[in-house]
Amino acid sequence: MKELGSYLKRTRISNGVSLEEAADDMGLSMTQLENIESGNTKAFKDIYELKEDIKFYAKYLGLDPDEVMDIFNDFLFEKTSKISLEDIKQAQAKAALKEREEKSKVRSPYTIIRRKRIDVWPVLIWFGVVLLAISLALIVVKNINQEPIRSSELKGSMEEVYEFTK
Repeated sequence: MKELGSYLKRTRISNGVSLEEAADDMGLSMTQLENIESGNTKAFKDIYELKEDIKFYAKYLGLDPDEVMDIFNDFLFEKTSKISLEDIKQAQAKAALKEREEKSKVRSPYTIIRRKRIDVWPVLIWFGVVLLAISLALIVVKNINQEPIRSSELKGSMEEVYEFTK
């Protein structure tokens, strides 16, 4: 990052721009620009904000922002991790080989963990019993809630039966 910062500083000086002038034009503090030019990334809380400031500074200085971002990204990848595609492919191949070896191993019936099977018939029988009990309860409740037959209706129906039997 120090190389990138010194490159930006050399470009600013060769353009004849003072640090104060650049800070005023860009709306950044002089301290921020000094930290960028010195390569002090610890002064920035957010690495993405730093990235945007550097990109803006590169545009301000008339540099190609994509080139400057490539340099900055190289710095970031060196700082974090740089895993090549070849290393990733080798790790995937090792994992696949290990998985095949695990599948091809002969296992003892005593070490295999078997899932417990649930017997369906007792569940179905309990379900049928509960359904039958609910049905009977509904029938009983329906019959209890019926209005009783009135005596006048009974007399009328008895006379009909009497007439019918004559």
